[in-house]
Amino acid sequence: MSTAEETAGAEMPPWAEVTPDAARRLLVAAVEAFAERGYHATTTRDIAGRAGMSPAALYIHYKTKEELLHRISRIGHEKALEILRTAAQGEGSAAERLADAVSSFVRWHAGGRTTARVVQYELDSLGPDARAEIIALRRQVDAEVRGIIQDGVAAGDFDVPDIPGTTLAVLSLCIDVARWFNVNGTRTPEEVGTLYADLVLRMVGAEPR
Repeated sequence: MSTAEETAGAEMPPWAEVTPDAARRLLVAAVEAFAERGYHATTTRDIAGRAGMSPAALYIHYKTKEELLHRISRIGHEKALEILRTAAQGEGSAAERLADAVSSFVRWHAGGRTTARVVQYELDSLGPDARAEIIALRRQVDAEVRGIIQDGVAAGDFDVPDIPGTTLAVLSLCIDVARWFNVNGTRTPEEVGTLYADLVLRMVGAEPR
């Protein structure tokens, strides 16, 4: 298993960085509610009820519903960036690093599909300042994948006439896994990760692993 895959290994994210316990419970409840009902249809009462707390208790830890979404989104995007940066900085050829990045990123979206749907698809629900912060993180995510592809083109290993467009296609392919992946389906997150890594290598003109 690669270092990036180890980074992506657990159900994402474990929220260990969220303290105290009550704040973590509220955040987990918000993730479930946002994924099930959407941000705008979810009330603070819905979130507090899922956490087994009163609505008033929520405001002790989070001033607004948007603050909850912002924290979920920031932690999720930081985790995504960590996974891709680990792969980008790993040893091996550009093809090996790209395959590692894709398989790990896909595993992350499949294994934590509930959180990933909120992290990836609720960006427009954030206010301007919070949204700008998350967009900046997304640009860093893009830069990590784009850097690997640029390395492959420079080495003559990849045939990619449009690096920015290909980077967008690769990331879109990975992110969409959170939308359709079914834990009761026929493929595991690991199997989907392997499949997508091979598809992306073919996309850039490299030999599949």
